[in-house]
Amino acid sequence: MSAEAAIQAWGEITPDAARRLVVAAVEAFAERGYHATTTRDIASRAGMSPAALYIHYKTKEELLYQISKVGHVRSLAMLEEARDAEGTAAERLAAAVRAFVRWHAEHHTTGRIVQYELGALAEEHFAEIVVMRRQSEEAIRSVIRDGVAAGEFDVADVSGTTLAVLSLCIDVARWFNPAGHRTPDEVGELYADLVLRMVRRAD
Repeated sequence: MSAEAAIQAWGEITPDAARRLVVAAVEAFAERGYHATTTRDIASRAGMSPAALYIHYKTKEELLYQISKVGHVRSLAMLEEARDAEGTAAERLAAAVRAFVRWHAEHHTTGRIVQYELGALAEEHFAEIVVMRRQSEEAIRSVIRDGVAAGEFDVADVSGTTLAVLSLCIDVARWFNPAGHRTPDEVGELYADLVLRMVRRAD
């Protein structure tokens, strides 16, 4: 993703300086890890002084929280949209997986930070993110539950299957390579098919 595209991807964050700091933090955290990254590293990548960073974010943890919050809000929105759409449970589950996987592939750098740096969040921020993660789980769980009730799915453990589906989708951020032979859309289609094979009744 180009620098310009990265800036646009965080368009809801204003002003521009705050958005540039978030983009720089994503790059730095992905390259060096959260704990090895300093505020000076982030400010330098954004073309700003360390003092300028503190105008927008008091701590490095606030930057991580901003990244995590935006990522989780987007994820929850796409999962709830699929849950609430018209169609069968299978169609809705496929749509949810397709969108969730595609996002983690297209934004794999951000996705790795959003999903794997949670332990560095302050207690109150962690608690807020956990609420959204539980809501995301419930969105998928409700679709699987609907499929079982309708006789579309054969799932003995709905909660366990929900966690398996989400884990499968999230892991895409860890391994996806934009230079690889599959596009985000292709990976999304593949995973949607795999998940349906996991939950459907055998003929």
